[in-house]
Amino acid sequence: MTQELGITVKKNQDSSEWYTQVVKKADLADYAPVKGCMVIKPYGMKLWESIKDDFDSKIQETGVENAYFPLFIPESYLEKESDIVEGFDPEVAWVTHGGNKELEERLAVRPTSESIIAPFMSDWIRSHRDLPLRLNQWANVVRWEATDTRPFLRTREFLWQEGHTAHGSEEAADEETMLRLEQYREVIEDHLAIPSILGYKPEHDKFPGAKYTTTIETLMPDGKSIQSGTSHQLGQHFAEAFDITYEDRDSEEKAAWTTSWGLSTRTIGALIMAHGDDEGLRLPPSIAPIQIVVVPIFQEDNKEEVLDYAEQISEELEDKGLRVEFDYRDHRTPGYKFNEWELKGVPLRIEVGPNEMEDDAVTTVRRDNGEKEMGLDREQFLEDVKDVLEDIQQSLYDELDEYLEENIREASSKNEILATIGKNRGYVKTKWCGDEACEEEIKDEVSAEIVVLPFREDSKPATIQESDEEIEGECAICGDKAKRWAYFAKNY
Repeated sequence: MTQELGITVKKNQDSSEWYTQVVKKADLADYAPVKGCMVIKPYGMKLWESIKDDFDSKIQETGVENAYFPLFIPESYLEKESDIVEGFDPEVAWVTHGGNKELEERLAVRPTSESIIAPFMSDWIRSHRDLPLRLNQWANVVRWEATDTRPFLRTREFLWQEGHTAHGSEEAADEETMLRLEQYREVIEDHLAIPSILGYKPEHDKFPGAKYTTTIETLMPDGKSIQSGTSHQLGQHFAEAFDITYEDRDSEEKAAWTTSWGLSTRTIGALIMAHGDDEGLRLPPSIAPIQIVVVPIFQEDNKEEVLDYAEQISEELEDKGLRVEFDYRDHRTPGYKFNEWELKGVPLRIEVGPNEMEDDAVTTVRRDNGEKEMGLDREQFLEDVKDVLEDIQQSLYDELDEYLEENIREASSKNEILATIGKNRGYVKTKWCGDEACEEEIKDEVSAEIVVLPFREDSKPATIQESDEEIEGECAICGDKAKRWAYFAKNY
């Protein structure tokens, strides 16, 4: 049966079905035979490779080196860090047999890599001269979640990067943690054109064993929040468990301070949800595999001339370093091509027919707002095209930034929190005492939780201390002294 090309549901009426159709029909991914897993198709993989290239260049500029560690982790390694066993055990997939032979020791299929990387860091670090040690790997992980799996947003196996570093002081580990969070912000905001909120996770929701966890949160059009990256200051907990020590300048043995940080293919899910519309994807030019598609419109009597003219324009755009698709297929109508490239989210479409050829002109259609401009002078268009793409990038960001600002609402009592979450989409900002029980009260009634404790609003934090000041006032839920602002939301 031939799959219908267009999206058949409205995004604001059935966002779940809309999302599934976009993923499938835009050729991003397919379902794997194992429930909760996915096949990433070439077009979807290009999105991940773009994110990977952008972030990898940033971390390598700051001294990070890529490595690779095994997929299989001996159970005894996990047991060295009891917090990891407790935190991940329900999600760990175990290998118990090799062929027909039962293994002497179970092997965990990598849920995260602290327990396999830390022993090697212990071997490789001897002196303060070996610090800082900054490693990263691009890999897959498996977390056997069984609830509400969806391609990219929540799958049992997914791709990610995980950075692991060791330092000679708490301050250096703090700086590392914040540097990686800031680099995530650059990827999400500058490359994916999605505004974000940076802050901490609550104590009970931090990475198991960490001193603290920082997060970058992004708000989706359905009002739910997506955790788009996390950076963890692990303190000396892992160093003590795995004997990551070094000899300082005074020949004293000391435990290192470690960090870890990760970003996954979930960011592609955020990209789809954040920018997509009823026609399909809308991709920011920075990440779009194809930034411009050139579609010739011809009849049999002018086919060769129009194709030649359209090909010249395609080559001129490529010479400017742009990613261009010249769609010369003659078994598809122009209307079919328009719909297909809109579905795939190509930022700018160039239409070229006999009129444009005669006038040495082009007709352009923007994917972000549908704006069509006819008869643009070809030479002037080529001069301005990069500015147009930058404007599309900024337009997509601004649209979401306005949505974010409109959907952060303050509440000063429990009833206000419940009513606001019940009636509106987005974040509810409120004062919180720090007690998990207060969060549970809200969670039990409206299935919303604290997704982020935001940094100070008057400046981006240069240090943890600067961003960790307490506030005046009372907790909106219990009335005790408030310690932090907290953002409640429903999340993925």
